[in-house]
Amino acid sequence: MPVRDHSVPAEVVDRREGPYGEVVLRRRGGLLEIIANGCFLMDTHDGRSERLLIDAALERLSADAPAVLIGGLGVGFSLAHAAADPRWGRIAVAEREGAIIDWHRTGPLGAISAAALADPRVEVLHTDLVAHLADTRDRYDALCLDIDNGPDWTVSDANDALYGPAGLAAARARLNPGGILAVWSAQPSPAFEEALRTAGFAEVHTLEIPVSRGVPDVVHLARRP
Repeated sequence: MPVRDHSVPAEVVDRREGPYGEVVLRRRGGLLEIIANGCFLMDTHDGRSERLLIDAALERLSADAPAVLIGGLGVGFSLAHAAADPRWGRIAVAEREGAIIDWHRTGPLGAISAAALADPRVEVLHTDLVAHLADTRDRYDALCLDIDNGPDWTVSDANDALYGPAGLAAARARLNPGGILAVWSAQPSPAFEEALRTAGFAEVHTLEIPVSRGVPDVVHLARRP
């Protein structure tokens, strides 16, 4: 595992201006980092919590060859982990930033995701997750969402809607009965747990993933009854 050392200066690999603002890919030592509008999103340091996001949903499903929608391509840990498991059926990933998709298809992040992108089960949707949940009629057995630093720390104001009543209603509608909603967060959010219950989800609970310092990363889990 590459060492995260913030004393090492970051080198800009690519910088793009898109419809949602600036997105930057940086290299810091042996790590790659994604920065959106000046906000650190993620890097290639570990990936444990991103893999847990996928596994925690799958472990709670009884459907054969379940379909999953991954919200956010990021550095590719969640997608690569899902594609490495033959139990998943259809695997869709929604990513609104064209630059991030490019960095996977033709850039350095392909080292993580190349095998997954070649998997016939995988479909990359170049779309905003919030809009996709509201507009699509597709149904999934799991929604594994990692587009922000958490419900209380969104990358853009537009993402706030995902964690409110309308966004959670849209997520619930896109799940098959018994389906699982899994949401990654950089910190626990009791308020989000309550919002999930209010939105009609059951079996709401939070898994903690210890980190080297500070509060743990978490995965919020809930089931559509």
